Amino acid sequence: MDIGPLWLSLQLAFVTTLVLIILGTPLAWWLSQSRSRWQSVIQAIVAMPIVLPPTVLGFYLLVVLGPAGVIGSWWVKLTGNTLTFSFAGLVIASCIYSLPFAVQPMQNAFESLSSSKLEAAWTLGASKLDAFFSVVVPLSLRGFVSATVLAFAHTLGEFGVVLMVGGNIPGESRVVSIAIYEHVETLNFAAAHQLSLVLILFAFFILFGMFLVNRRWQPR
Repeated sequence: MDIGPLWLSLQLAFVTTLVLIILGTPLAWWLSQSRSRWQSVIQAIVAMPIVLPPTVLGFYLLVVLGPAGVIGSWWVKLTGNTLTFSFAGLVIASCIYSLPFAVQPMQNAFESLSSSKLEAAWTLGASKLDAFFSVVVPLSLRGFVSATVLAFAHTLGEFGVVLMVGGNIPGESRVVSIAIYEHVETLNFAAAHQLSLVLILFAFFILFGMFLVNRRWQPR
């Protein structure tokens, strides 16, 4: 079995999940606490990848990240390389495509918190940042676990977006979903079965682990 695409997919999923947890946490917190009239607009934009066809999102990302695009042209001037058909481009596309799977679980966890615990921390002299890390984060671990698992698993199974933005370049953008598609196209069903079975087992165990952890954290 060719493990190159699988290894590249794991790298992409890890980097994407890390970026989404770092950037998605403040966004999820703002969405959970804001009373701005723009809150619903931002929430709808964040959730759009759930309902948009991957090829539609991939097409516009290809336009924006391409050498003539707003972001792509700037990247070419800065690095001399293109974002499209590269690992960096895949990371950007994956972060956008998996954004709601990271933000929504954290937002739900933040919204379920009792405001009295935060107010008590502020009364004791804790800054908002200190109260967030000492009170909010520990009480929202279930949301962080769900966000991490869902973002990782969703990124690992991407096809349409990564194909549009990254193509099928071995060692650079040929992730496992594209490798499976290519094996099916060439009637190499044995190789397609092997990679598919790995993804099925991985998806089951990672979701089983998440449900098991969340069950243990349920209040008695």
